[in-house]
Amino acid sequence: MSDSENPGPSSSILQAIRAKRDRKTGVAKDIADLEASLLADIETFDLDAAERRARREYLANSGAGMADPTLVFPEIAPSRPAANPTIEKAAEPKAAPSVTTKKEPEPEAGSSFLDQLRQRAEVRQREIHSALTERTSTNEAIDQALKHLFFYLHELVQQLNILKPDIPRNYPLIEQFELGKLTWQEGFADYRTQSQSAGALVELVTFSYHLGSSNALHVERDGPSVERFRTMLFDFGLPFTYKEFKNERSYVERAEFEIRSDVSVSVRWRADYSKGVILVETRNLERLGSALYQVRPQCVDQALLDDFGRLVLGQPNRFRELAKR
Repeated sequence: MSDSENPGPSSSILQAIRAKRDRKTGVAKDIADLEASLLADIETFDLDAAERRARREYLANSGAGMADPTLVFPEIAPSRPAANPTIEKAAEPKAAPSVTTKKEPEPEAGSSFLDQLRQRAEVRQREIHSALTERTSTNEAIDQALKHLFFYLHELVQQLNILKPDIPRNYPLIEQFELGKLTWQEGFADYRTQSQSAGALVELVTFSYHLGSSNALHVERDGPSVERFRTMLFDFGLPFTYKEFKNERSYVERAEFEIRSDVSVSVRWRADYSKGVILVETRNLERLGSALYQVRPQCVDQALLDDFGRLVLGQPNRFRELAKR
């Protein structure tokens, strides 16, 4: 038997080495092919399309939110350059034919449309801030004016309650009848503030007093004028008694009134924060009946308060003139 038919140990070793070398060469080739395939996939991979596809699959499987595949919603995602425009266009889903409404395109950030809205919003914010600052300043001015007013009236009442001066003012009633020779009886000053939640600002200062004398008026009225005269006395707040005289048909023919010389005077200084003014509501101050003044808070100074005191006492004053400043 020859050596080629019956190989020796050296021949077996050579064959094993040759086979191992051939196997390594095949594995290297497979690795190189796999690497090239992966690089090709990476080059053609579109991250935006993959994110959208994964989001749609998640919503469809989980049932959360608006999972109806026929609905089309705008997607907000960071803009990235598409790896392959052809693949990007093919990957996007088409709108369902059942949706007929066409949505307007959303303006991009930094567009002229958003710039216009931003400018208008900034102007509006400045206007609101300016108005709020002005209103706050006016409210503080009214609050301070009413506080100053209350302290003045409180001191005025205390002094007049001790002095009880005569008030040289006549209150005409009707025709030749009038109430006069009145003396200060008693006065009172008070104030009221808003709730704490509203700012606790002073909203009202009240000043009231009584004038009186021992004199009384005797007035006689006939027929329909009886009821009108009685209503007028009620409106003025004058205390009175009367006696009716009726005929056989129980119809009031005439009535005799006795009116006491007791005049109740009230002055209400009320804050109107919406208009930025102080309303002065008087009753029986200069005459019988009501009157209304409107005063700016800046006008409530020492001159106006002193002339108001003179007005109360029936002395010459410029209160009306100062109140109109």
